[in-house]
Formats: sequence, C-alpha cells, structure tokens
Amino acid sequence: MLWLAGLLISTLAWAEPVDFSLPDLDGRMRSLSEFRGKWVLVNYWATWCPPCLEELPDLETFHNAHKDKDAVVIGVNLEEISADRLRSFVEEQFLSFPILRGKPGWKTALGPVRSLPTSYLITPDGEVVARQIGMVSGEMVETFIKNYRPPAEE
Repeated sequence: MLWLAGLLISTLAWAEPVDFSLPDLDGRMRSLSEFRGKWVLVNYWATWCPPCLEELPDLETFHNAHKDKDAVVIGVNLEEISADRLRSFVEEQFLSFPILRGKPGWKTALGPVRSLPTSYLITPDGEVVARQIGMVSGEMVETFIKNYRPPAEE
C-alpha cells in the first residue's frame, strides 16, 4: 500500500471491516465504526513533526468539504503530550476534525506507523484500502476515491 507520483495505489482490502476505539480530547471514547458509510482518512501525526504540521491545513479543508457528504478525517496524535496542551494546539490550528489520542509506538490497529505522518484510507464499509507514509493531500485522497474500484469477488 503506497502513494506513487501523487496518486494513491490501491491494494487488496482487508477481508473484513476494521475498528478501534481511542479517547478524544475530552476523554470520550470514539470508534472508527462511528463513521461507517463514509470514507475515513485516519492520519497519524504529532505536534513536533514538521510535515504533519504542513499537511494539517489541507486535511482540514478536505474534511470540511466532505464531512457532510462522503468522507471525514480523523487525526490520531501519537505523542506524550498533556490533553490541555494538545487541545490548545488543535484550537490554534483551527482544526475541526476529530482528534484522538493514541499511544506512541509503531503498532496501530490499522497497521504499522514507522514514521510520521502516516495515513490510512478506509472505505465506507470499514475496509483498509490504502496507506500513505509521508504527507497526504486532499487532492490525492479525492483522486483515489474517485478512481477506486473494489476488488472483484471470487
């Protein structure tokens, strides 16, 4: 699973829907399954990561353009940072998409995160279909979604 020349390359989807639950900035548990029926871009990031900070405004634009229709962004912060500091950072960046708090480390429910940012794209049915290591743009995600064709059933 990777992005190549600005275009997301599809791979075989997981055989069944994936799910995970993590706390949001208010400590409330949120699940990936809450967003079934929409494409979900799960973006793993940290406040100290320059490429993460660079992509946040575009992810916010993508989220706002699609959240009421067909897609959402979920940010998963992977660092040791207080909830208050993270909340302040999110407010300063004017981020409105859900921010969840993960534990630092390279293993996640969706797969490995060996560098930041790393993003996973989930279909409306809950299947992982792509991963991007490095920055992602709303345009890349829109292009992938527009061109996505599910694998043929055997």
